[in-house]
Amino acid sequence: MAGFVNNFSLEGKIALVTGASYGIGFAIASAYAEAGATIVFNDIRQELVDKGLAAYAEKGIAAHGYVCDVTDENAVQEMVADIEKNIGVIDILVNNAGIIKRIPMTEMTAEEFRQVIDVDLNAPFIVSKAVIPSMIKKGHGKIINICSMMSELGRETVSAYAAAKGGLKMLTRNICSEYGQYNIQCNGIGPGYIETPQTAPLREIQPDGSRHPFDQFICAKTPANRWLKPEELAGPAVFLASDASDAVNGHILYVDGGILAYIGKQPG
Repeated sequence: MAGFVNNFSLEGKIALVTGASYGIGFAIASAYAEAGATIVFNDIRQELVDKGLAAYAEKGIAAHGYVCDVTDENAVQEMVADIEKNIGVIDILVNNAGIIKRIPMTEMTAEEFRQVIDVDLNAPFIVSKAVIPSMIKKGHGKIINICSMMSELGRETVSAYAAAKGGLKMLTRNICSEYGQYNIQCNGIGPGYIETPQTAPLREIQPDGSRHPFDQFICAKTPANRWLKPEELAGPAVFLASDASDAVNGHILYVDGGILAYIGKQPG
């Protein structure tokens, strides 16, 4: 049994989690640290990196933080080279950095659409491309893309986000197809609706004492009948980063409380 459990250990591994100063990325990186990994993360501004470093330190995690725009290929290549030189070869990459713009499609500019595609789809391509050569040399690597239920479903106002996450699902499968022969596994995690500071306004009790309409909508659509907590992504994320998932490749693991399996309650 000990050998089986050890398959889930990340001891001695180096994990790069993009955009992991807070939220889902922070929860995943913290779980990796608990499983034994050395944590490296980036964010787009120094104040966000500093905030992240302080949050990791508060949990007793000695993380390494970098300021890097993941849409800038040269900057990413420089960051990865610096990590390899000063910390070591990246064993685990989590493409977590992302944005969303909730704008009706006919009101969204092409520039706004491109910005979402750039961060949510082009950046995972750029960062994955930067780490794969050393993974090939090492003979092993794990790439985990943070996809979304919008990899499968559409919804009002998220045309760019859904297009990007659908593309990221297929990029995940293609990295598997192209680099699986080098013992590199590339999988995705599709989170459901998560309790984060960004979603807090959608969960606030209204002045009349009722729940926010979106809160009611999400809970009604989720068999678990609740929002999920960031730490509930930890188990799936550790599994996909560990040797326990060496035969799992090109898979999207939806951690959504059952939303994608459910047609919803009958009215009345």
